[in-house]
Amino acid sequence: MKKLLTLTVNGRLREDAVAENALLIDYLRDALGLTGTKQGCDGGECGACTVLVDGEPRLACSTLAHSVAGHHIETIEGLSTEGNLSRLQRAFHEHLGAQCGFCTPGMIMAAEALLRRNPQPSRDEIRAALAGNLCRCTGYVKILDSVEAAARCEDAAGVAA
Repeated sequence: MKKLLTLTVNGRLREDAVAENALLIDYLRDALGLTGTKQGCDGGECGACTVLVDGEPRLACSTLAHSVAGHHIETIEGLSTEGNLSRLQRAFHEHLGAQCGFCTPGMIMAAEALLRRNPQPSRDEIRAALAGNLCRCTGYVKILDSVEAAARCEDAAGVAA
């Protein structure tokens, strides 16, 4: 049975008829076409589906859509503005943190939440913030470098933006 779901997604108020048992990831991907949020393990273990709910990381694959009614949801699509990548998206691209790219949206959303509450995190604080996000390419060094560069607002050459 569907019921009306009202929430804000990437700054836009939404009202949609959504099944009561629909997962947030299915609502975002299937109903809204926001396919940047990836479905990885489907069990809340890999972090690929991380979105922000009121600025805090949340696993969309284990969150019922109706449980976030009235809240603000941010996906990877919401970070860029007018076609321009955010500083984190740009840093992942320039510092090769994206690798195969499947885990990247979840990594970036978890890192975005970290940088909002701690603009100058240590390497250990970045590791702790991304601990729930798995990279199957096993290339965490470039991911950590990317988040550090975004925190310093540096490009790939180490020049401050």
